[in-house]
Amino acid sequence: MLEAIITDMESSFRKGVIQEKTSFRFTLDEVTITVVLDAQSYSVERGTAVSAADCSCGTSAEMFGKIWNEGYRPGIMDFFGGAIKCDLPLMLPRFLQAFGK
Repeated sequence: MLEAIITDMESSFRKGVIQEKTSFRFTLDEVTITVVLDAQSYSVERGTAVSAADCSCGTSAEMFGKIWNEGYRPGIMDFFGGAIKCDLPLMLPRFLQAFGK
């Protein structure tokens, strides 16, 4: 499932949505990926590619897939209930917008 999402990122990336270089670290179950975006490009690396990500988020691969593939938008209870742990949850919609989600 994660590989399919990474492949989908290539065709859905929207230039210009993120203006400054911004890094997102996602821990999905036992797998960590780092996505770095700027106005013209993005990169995805497995593991911790930057020492301090601008936004770090942890959730299940199932929840990430639901958000990416089904358009689910987490509510406050997803965060308070622990289904999603994120240091800057208000950055997540911008990440999704950068990929047309």
